[in-house]
Amino acid sequence: MTSFRTLDEAPVKGQRVLVRVDINVPMEDGKVTDATRIERVIPTLREISARGGKVVLLAHFGRPKGKREPKDSLAPVAKAVSAALGKPVAFADDCIGDVAAQAIAKLGEGDVLLLENTRFHAGEEKNDKAFVAELAKLGDLYVNDAFSAAHRAHASTEGLAHVLPAYVGRSMQAELDALRKGLEKPARPVVAIVGGAKVSTKLDLLENLVAKVDALVIGGGMANTFLHAEGVNIGKSLAEKDLADTARRVLSVAQEKNCAIILPVDGVVAYEFKAHAPHHAYGFDAVPTDGMILDVGPQSIERIKAAIDDAATIVWNGPLGAFELAPFDHGTVVAARHAAERTKQGKLVSIAGGGDTVAALHHAGVADDFTYVSTAGGAFLEWLEGKDLPGVSALKVP
Repeated sequence: MTSFRTLDEAPVKGQRVLVRVDINVPMEDGKVTDATRIERVIPTLREISARGGKVVLLAHFGRPKGKREPKDSLAPVAKAVSAALGKPVAFADDCIGDVAAQAIAKLGEGDVLLLENTRFHAGEEKNDKAFVAELAKLGDLYVNDAFSAAHRAHASTEGLAHVLPAYVGRSMQAELDALRKGLEKPARPVVAIVGGAKVSTKLDLLENLVAKVDALVIGGGMANTFLHAEGVNIGKSLAEKDLADTARRVLSVAQEKNCAIILPVDGVVAYEFKAHAPHHAYGFDAVPTDGMILDVGPQSIERIKAAIDDAATIVWNGPLGAFELAPFDHGTVVAARHAAERTKQGKLVSIAGGGDTVAALHHAGVADDFTYVSTAGGAFLEWLEGKDLPGVSALKVP
């Protein structure tokens, strides 16, 4: 972490520490239904509090677009943060102005306060300098622990880093360390596993990966587009047939870069898209014209397991089949468990991220066995695509 200042260097005692967190968590009937994002930032909050800092949390919730929407208030989330932290968390009904300033003035060393949704103000998403200045008045130091919002150049994710002494929180530090191990300074060979429904949503990702990894496993619906481009009969399977030329270009670039492309060689075929639909494994020379490929077949699974065995590092984004429908989750589950076992044996560094990927790893029961599982969603994907993340770049030490 030589290019970032971490909490190790932050003189937090007695200081008002503005901590940007992502606690945009799912809610139902006023209660948090998944506290994973809250749990990720607790180590940072505990450390600053224990060292005598006055912890002031900045966060967004929902998409209120600069207007105060009661349904997007962070007030109920304060209770969940308090429960996870094991100490009271105060709440202020605004994130700037007198309301916020008065709430902060009441804080003692080690106390924690959550300010209201930053997106209630239009200046947040516009990264407006005047809004940044209003936020900066409230703090002495700035800590960003919201990697999942780092792909947005907003006032509280990017602007503040330029006007206050800025540091990386523990959750973001762990994420950046993991990402470096994934693609920037990986143990080789590196194998990327990319799945999901559509090639069109992951073109930038694929084109960046083939230049950086030693092998690329392509699964899910997007594999059908590549198979179709190579003249394979895929029946009625989901595919973007108009992207055949694009798929062939990716394959050509991969060949130039010495990146092996591993496509399925067989598939589990059904005639309707629903759980437990009648199904059969077919080689691609025998897929019925009215059938749909909903999962990788047994030979393909063995090829993927062999690729994992050859790897020192894997980076995973996207399921290998329609994992949300049993039994078409089989390929994803088997591959995930195989990667987890190699990781536990100390033979593999395994980095995974993306909403469907995280859900699939939890479904397989192995999310805790990977080296690192990112909950960052869009920010993780943009990092994989090789894009600049404004919230990260702003924290770099010149």
